[in-house]
Amino acid sequence: MVSPKKSCAQPQKPTLSDPSVQHARDGNKGRYFIDHGNGESELGYSVMSERMVIADHTAVAEGHEGQGIGLILLMAFIADARSNGFKIVPPCPFVNAQRRKHPEWADIFSV
Repeated sequence: MVSPKKSCAQPQKPTLSDPSVQHARDGNKGRYFIDHGNGESELGYSVMSERMVIADHTAVAEGHEGQGIGLILLMAFIADARSNGFKIVPPCPFVNAQRRKHPEWADIFSV
């Protein structure tokens, strides 16, 4: 008797297509956020200059922890940094930890 194969599929990395990341900026403050309907997750930032933006904080809405939401927000921030030519200063503990885990992002951070 042959036993059924077990799936060894790796979990997929989060993509910007799910869930929808929105961006808002007011003066020198801004945020990338996801409205979950029952709360918002966000990555907030402060603009130091045209070339330097500080990642202030990342917060994931209750009940959405462990779903890769913070990484989705950070990927949107990094994509904007690349396309708009600014560097990210990472005092936010989450952003700084992710920076260390992803050496391929070294060019986009100013530390």
